[in-house]
Amino acid sequence: MTHRRRGLLITLEGGEGAGKTTAQQFIYDWLRAQGRSVTTTREPGGTPLAEGIRNILLDAKGEMAPATELLLMFAARAENIAKIIEPALGQGQDVLCDRFTDASRAYQGAGRELGLAAVDALADWVHPTLKPDLTLLLDVPVEIGMERVGKRGAALNRFELADTAFFERVRHGYLEQAMREPDRFVVIDATQSLNEVQTEIQSALEAVCGGEHCG
Repeated sequence: MTHRRRGLLITLEGGEGAGKTTAQQFIYDWLRAQGRSVTTTREPGGTPLAEGIRNILLDAKGEMAPATELLLMFAARAENIAKIIEPALGQGQDVLCDRFTDASRAYQGAGRELGLAAVDALADWVHPTLKPDLTLLLDVPVEIGMERVGKRGAALNRFELADTAFFERVRHGYLEQAMREPDRFVVIDATQSLNEVQTEIQSALEAVCGGEHCG
């Protein structure tokens, strides 16, 4: 009996206006072109319950303590892992997730100044053995990212309404994580042209899909 290959967990990270939506579609299309099965999801979100939590978290009129925000993020994450991520990985599908626990380390740990200990304790409880195979960090200076967000013309959500200092802490938090785990993170300068960004993404994908478990 042939053992089914476990899928890859690929996560996309970055601050506001980094271009994750466009990158996610490119990654999905590339993986599919290699003949791979792919499931896409996002955080917070993914399941109906987690999407409901997402609406609470993004509500521009809502106010909450930083600890509440962190706990809600992990509540949504637990649902996403149990209902979407783990089942898909177990079936041999790659999972492409827009944000994962690294986002909590950056946004709540650094941005909200809760520190990493609380985030890591929740991560150890909610997904003690699950870790991304590849994390693509789209890095962009805060002022450029927020300028891009403003050009969308859509109403700002609760996170996007935060001040510049918050987003500087988020960016710093992301880059510190990438320095700590260079084997998992690939940092991509998201101020480059779309073609340059996609070329770097493809190189990172080719590297991880050359691993022995990629099949």
